[in-house]
Amino acid sequence: MIEKNRILLKISGEALLGDSQFGLNIKTTTYIANEIKEVYKNNYEICLIIGGGNIFRGIQGSSEGIDRSTSDYMGMLATVINALSMQSALENIDVPTRVQSAISMSQIAEPYIRRKAIRHLEKKRIVIFAAGTGNPFFSTDTAAALRASEMNCRIIVKGTKVDGIYDKDPIANKNANFYKKISYLEVLNKNLRVMDSTAISLAKESKIPIIVVNLGTKSSILNAIKGIGKFSIIS
Repeated sequence: MIEKNRILLKISGEALLGDSQFGLNIKTTTYIANEIKEVYKNNYEICLIIGGGNIFRGIQGSSEGIDRSTSDYMGMLATVINALSMQSALENIDVPTRVQSAISMSQIAEPYIRRKAIRHLEKKRIVIFAAGTGNPFFSTDTAAALRASEMNCRIIVKGTKVDGIYDKDPIANKNANFYKKISYLEVLNKNLRVMDSTAISLAKESKIPIIVVNLGTKSSILNAIKGIGKFSIIS
């Protein structure tokens, strides 16, 4: 049963970079935390997944000679760093959170337990899922679609650096075509790299729409959930 006010927010690790070349930009992390708080104050139950690309990207590490499984585990550890950073930023502005990790690390995070995560959401805590699915060869996009399915979320919101889905990079191509609404199959057939194909297929199977918004636009997450402003939707 889909929970009407339960959403999953997926943020790329690169979104935490801000103006930095590498790692975490605290000012940007605080800005995103305040955007999430705005949604939280509107009575939404929020699950959160953050990528690790600002610290380490598994596929890139693999291409440079690190064993793929090892490389992916390193990427998962990077997502834990980002999760703890966002937890701190949210709790600094009085938003209760819990971090659940798919890789056991009991000193800093709870293990991922579905029923416990649902209970946290019911108690109005934001749950940050770290370490992806806990398995190599699966991206944090796939982890987002998986956790959204397990948590019975109404929608997945993907925060990016552009204001929706285009047929090519709109920053490099001024004539890029914007898609306001697009089907899961079109995304797969046109190879529009919004999320990886496994994530799109899982969202399709679970009938969870995906909204794509620009994190840099004030109130873009809340507005998109309410159907206001510029965003794209995959359904």
